[in-house]
Parts: sequence; C-alpha cells; structure tokens
Amino acid sequence: MTNVVSALTARTQLGQIIKRATQKNERFVIDRRGQPSVIIMSVKDYVNTFAPAPPELAAMQRQAKKTGMNKLSMRRIDDIIAEVRGQESPRKKTKRQAK
Repeated sequence: MTNVVSALTARTQLGQIIKRATQKNERFVIDRRGQPSVIIMSVKDYVNTFAPAPPELAAMQRQAKKTGMNKLSMRRIDDIIAEVRGQESPRKKTKRQAK
C-alpha cells in the first residue's frame, strides 16, 4: 500500500512513518511542492521487490527453517566450519592463547 504525504508531514511524523513502513510494509511517497520526491519503504520490502532471492536460495532457506538450521549462532557456524576443515575452532584457539 502506498501513501502520499507532504514533506512537512514526513518531517514531523517520521517516527510513525518508519514504524508503519517496517511493521506493516506500507510505502510512503514524500511529496515536495506538488512533486513526488522520495519513497520510504522497509528494507525487507525493498529486498523482496528489487532483489528477491533466487529460487535455489529460497529453497535452501525453506530447508534450513524446516531443520532448525536457521537458528544457528555465528559462533556455532564457525565451529562447524572449523570441524569440517579439520581445524581447531577459532573460539577455542583464542581461549588457548589467552592462557
């Protein structure tokens, strides 16, 4: 949904506009002196509209969500990569160096 608002309204209501854009995926066209000047939309909406995930990536994301792999922390991901490469985890290496 696109809303047209004046530059003055955008300036005074920016917090509310940002909230609505991020929470409700609303878009706002900022009108300045009768001319559309700027569009405000959430990053998620922007990415989905202009840079959607390729089908292969979308399939991998769905599979990760099914298996719970989408909830891994960066630490755990680093540990898994280190295990696969047959190396010591970067976190363990740092702890050993501190001793």
